[in-house]
Amino acid sequence: MKVPISTEELIQLYRETRSHTLRLVRPLKTEDFVVQPATFVSPPKWHLAHTTWFFEQFLLKPYLPKYEVFHPEYNFLFNSYYDSQGERISRENRGFQTRPPVDKILKYRDYVDAHMTDLMPRIPDEAIEIFKIGINHEQQHQELLLTDIKYILSQNPLYPAYDVNFQEGMETPARGWLSVEGGLHRIGADDGFFLFDNEKPRHQVFLSDFQISKNLVTNGEYLEFILDDGYLNPLYWHSDGWAWVNNHRIKTPLYWIKKEDHWYLYKMNGLKKLEAGEPVTHLSFYEAFAYAEWRGMRLPTEAEWEIAAPQLNIGLRWEHTHSAYLPYPGYRKPEGAIGEYNGKFMVNQMVLRGHSFATAPNHSRLTYRNFFHPDMRWQFNGLRLCKPL
Repeated sequence: MKVPISTEELIQLYRETRSHTLRLVRPLKTEDFVVQPATFVSPPKWHLAHTTWFFEQFLLKPYLPKYEVFHPEYNFLFNSYYDSQGERISRENRGFQTRPPVDKILKYRDYVDAHMTDLMPRIPDEAIEIFKIGINHEQQHQELLLTDIKYILSQNPLYPAYDVNFQEGMETPARGWLSVEGGLHRIGADDGFFLFDNEKPRHQVFLSDFQISKNLVTNGEYLEFILDDGYLNPLYWHSDGWAWVNNHRIKTPLYWIKKEDHWYLYKMNGLKKLEAGEPVTHLSFYEAFAYAEWRGMRLPTEAEWEIAAPQLNIGLRWEHTHSAYLPYPGYRKPEGAIGEYNGKFMVNQMVLRGHSFATAPNHSRLTYRNFFHPDMRWQFNGLRLCKPL
């Protein structure tokens, strides 16, 4: 069932989403917008342009009569991974482009926003779902903006703050375990104002009885793993994870720094002393798995997580699961370029569930499936443990 939306609601949703992106980059200096210290990071300037390109490419060009693109080469510069939309600049080269400058990108956003305002009162029904994807796509990039900005600033030995008042979130939940009865359960979604195709269709799964922790693993608990030489013991690690640890000389979660026998954590508000009770974050799947092995437990599957989530304290960190990112039974990839959004990534990646404090307002839901390669850890993620009942 598709939930209807009025023209006024379309315009309000569009304006709120676009304005929030600009608020996120407000603390940046001009020099911050172009840096790309790693392939998995995109320059903030690129995010501003790419989210704008999406609306131009998939809505304005096909649905607004006589629309003229802002610049004929922007499709090459700001396409991300849509092979069907033509050639594009290599991802690792996004940070080499000092031009167009930031002020030109902002003019591009204004140009597209003005034409979207013209389109929305007469947008055809078949374009409404594409519009919703565009909104949710930009909301995803709002979270990526924060994670990329943090990584960019962390490369500076001065450890500058993005915003001295920014808080990454604390958790003070009840401790203990939630017991969940096994049997047949249903996960996934069929209806809603908006759903990504990878959340569908709703289907049955069989689960054994299990217990899941009511709280996320904390910095203090993870520090015990480090001090017990967890990064030096191959018995806790997948083979790929053990190779990754050794090849990259990984010894701690990302952004942990030890100075004169004291532990610090680089955060969005600068370098701070490690808070033992705060949920650990910036872990790869490899690290999350190894920690669970060290504790003699395991990570929950995404089905277990979804069934238990309504009774858990969710919301500060994306949570690792022990589920590969695969299509649900009966999944059908959408036709055309939009089919490239999720379906072609259903290989060699692991599912994260929930959301984080960086997730855009009203963007998350219990059926939401996030996914990353198992070595990626620059996202605001964490873990909770699971064990048999």
